[in-house]
Amino acid sequence: MVSAFCQQYATSSARVESRAMTEQAKPRVPRNIKALGIVSLLTDASSEMVYPILPLFLANVLGAPVTAIGIIESIAETTASLMKVFSGWLSDRVGRRRPLIALGYSLSNAVKPLLALTGSWPAVLLLRWSDRLGKGIRTAPRDALIADSSTEATRGRDFGVHRALDTLGAAIGPLTAWAILTLVPDGYRTVFLVSAIPGTLAILVVLFAVREKRTPRPEGTRQVLRLRNLGRPFAIFAAVSFVFALGNSSDAMLILRSQDVGAAPALIPLMYFAFNIVAAALATPFGVLSDRIGRKRLLVIGFILYAAVYAGFAIAEAPTHAWLLFLAYGIPYAMTEGMTRAYVVDLVGCDVRGTAVGGYTFILGLAALPSSAVAGLLWDTVSHSAPFALSAGLMFIAGTTLALTGRSLPARTRS
Repeated sequence: MVSAFCQQYATSSARVESRAMTEQAKPRVPRNIKALGIVSLLTDASSEMVYPILPLFLANVLGAPVTAIGIIESIAETTASLMKVFSGWLSDRVGRRRPLIALGYSLSNAVKPLLALTGSWPAVLLLRWSDRLGKGIRTAPRDALIADSSTEATRGRDFGVHRALDTLGAAIGPLTAWAILTLVPDGYRTVFLVSAIPGTLAILVVLFAVREKRTPRPEGTRQVLRLRNLGRPFAIFAAVSFVFALGNSSDAMLILRSQDVGAAPALIPLMYFAFNIVAAALATPFGVLSDRIGRKRLLVIGFILYAAVYAGFAIAEAPTHAWLLFLAYGIPYAMTEGMTRAYVVDLVGCDVRGTAVGGYTFILGLAALPSSAVAGLLWDTVSHSAPFALSAGLMFIAGTTLALTGRSLPARTRS
């Protein structure tokens, strides 16, 4: 009954969209997509002001070992992923997504400036955990609201637009951090305090500009938190993504590797800026392309390009290599970061979008727990290139497996 309802609703929406596209060659990006994009832009400007320098602050100022940095990132990212499944399910059950989105963004943006007061890596762990808890609360309801505000014909474009704005903010953040560190050498704590400005603006935008989007739901349905009810295609894609996530350790490892091959710490935020500029420029075009050729094909290419970039970091020997690899990194990131969520939405019914996105990131969270911790351990005990060689192998396996799923995961899937 639910499946039939969702199919009927999707078909109706597609017909309406088809008529609209006939009347207007370029359908407008919905208001909610723009508002959520601006919120993400401001939040990422705040977060990415902090994130590229946090591993440097931990290693150079607090004297934390790389194993500890890996543990911090593993716990933080796992917390976010585990929380997403509950918040996504809750938003489906109550039929409201905006309150959870507002709570998540408020928590994340409130705790980051407190990093300026820390004097030990366990204190950083607590604040980083709180930041990622906020991310976990907001992400699945936000992505479900993006899907609710879109149509099937423009879903990839709309996820791409949101990702482009998000990534543009992620470029502004490290550029700001670089400017501060240039003016105030070792001014890590100043960066943490300045991050409060875009963070506060993000909270205001989510409170006053984002609107709830009511999606028709079949009567008599009851939301139960059971991932096995999301279907076989979802399970297959989640399993492949789990393997990919085992290799996708925190970007903190890429930052440390760049310093390891000779890059000046003050210039590393500029590398992160360049990476995000590439990703922001390509996110919307790749989203539109996924609407045309199917998201699965794009994800296969993205996973394999990820493997190539990580293999490059394994053999890098000079700062120039790190610059080129960060630029290249933006390409597979733009191909996959928003499109995995859009593909998950494609694979399930319209009444379980929040649960599906949350469940998907929950599974990624299970992989995130050992991923960065193992990477840090390999760095300290084997070699500085070992974590990246392992990541490249796992990512390549995930990409080729996704390519071989055939009819189990068709290139085009209708909700």
